Amino acid sequence: MTPIDLNADLGEGFGRWRLTDDERLLSVVTSANVACGFHAGDAATMRRVCELAAARGVRIGAQVSYRDLAGFGRRAMDVPPAELTAEVAYQIGALEVFARAAGTRVSYVKPHGALYNRVVRDEEQAGAVVDGVLLADASLPVLGLPGSRLLERAGKAGLPTVTEAFADRAYTDEGTLVPRDREGAVVTDPEAVVERSVSMARFGMVDARSGARIEVRARSLCLHGDTPGAVELARRVRERLQEAGVRVEAFA
Repeated sequence: MTPIDLNADLGEGFGRWRLTDDERLLSVVTSANVACGFHAGDAATMRRVCELAAARGVRIGAQVSYRDLAGFGRRAMDVPPAELTAEVAYQIGALEVFARAAGTRVSYVKPHGALYNRVVRDEEQAGAVVDGVLLADASLPVLGLPGSRLLERAGKAGLPTVTEAFADRAYTDEGTLVPRDREGAVVTDPEAVVERSVSMARFGMVDARSGARIEVRARSLCLHGDTPGAVELARRVRERLQEAGVRVEAFA
């Protein structure tokens, strides 16, 4: 059975405001998608999360985003490719400083929010993100949705690619995520999240929003850190996976 990585979005705050329980989630997940200042995060937060992750042996990923603090990176934006390339490299570089200071390094890159969804289908924006990763470090794996333009472009560019699934997000019949502004886009029942996690990890299958059974094969499973009860839910998911015989370990 293929091992599964558990990743969560962390460092999503700035100044006095904190959204995620970074310290407790880092005791559960194996990879941390750290906000790099564009949708959330600031220098002090990035440094703190990198230190906590390094101390626990959790891999650090740069969660790159459109420059959209007010909209938490979830608003659609049209950014020229050259500008997006530079901003992706800039975010990776900023996080790398704090990762190295903590005795580790950035191990992968994952887009956030609107950028994540855009590069599923948008060839130009996907190419810009890939170019940004190449500019920062041509050895970094890219984490994304199976079948996305992002992973296709990353693979063609010689970057390692890692497929990802979402335990608490509804899927369309095509295997893409139901947009957050649609009813039922987020799965809120904890037991359903746990069962979906086991199904995806063991069988590579999940029920779409329509009820159809679809294939979702992934090496990493995302557990959102900004949902109510996120820490306890993450613990339940990890425990149930291990009970089902799934080995939980980082991909990077």
